[in-house]
Amino acid sequence: MRAWLASRTPRDRAILIFGGALIVALLVWAWIWYPLAQSRARLATQVATAEADLAWMRSADTEVQQLRSTASGSALDRAGKSLLALADSSARDAGLGGALTRIEPVDAARVNVWLDRAGFDQVATWLETLAQRYGIAVDELSVDRVEGVGAANVRVTLVDAP
Repeated sequence: MRAWLASRTPRDRAILIFGGALIVALLVWAWIWYPLAQSRARLATQVATAEADLAWMRSADTEVQQLRSTASGSALDRAGKSLLALADSSARDAGLGGALTRIEPVDAARVNVWLDRAGFDQVATWLETLAQRYGIAVDELSVDRVEGVGAANVRVTLVDAP
């Protein structure tokens, strides 16, 4: 290669060396610098979004804590009902009595509920009512779509929120 380059005129050598250096510089920019710069910009955007989400979550957490402390969802509102009895009666009150196939206690603070061919909107409203009125949380939820508009088989584990 050196012999071939030495056989060229000084002007050709200068052009070849300059062109080679330019190609190397462009390749470094295209394969290394530009992808790194793009990744850095994308990560900076993700960090800003994550920080905004964190700030929102912190403010929402404060609001949730305030609502929990002032909520009417206490054991007194249950009129002495256990979690099992409350799940059964509230599901029937929500119009899910026909879909209610099984309620099984796991322990004193946990109940499994099976609903077949239940209206999904009714189930969502029922779960929201349990959370807001009685402080009962959903620990596990499985929803399988079935034939029919808005119908689903639902398996849910309810727990007493602390």
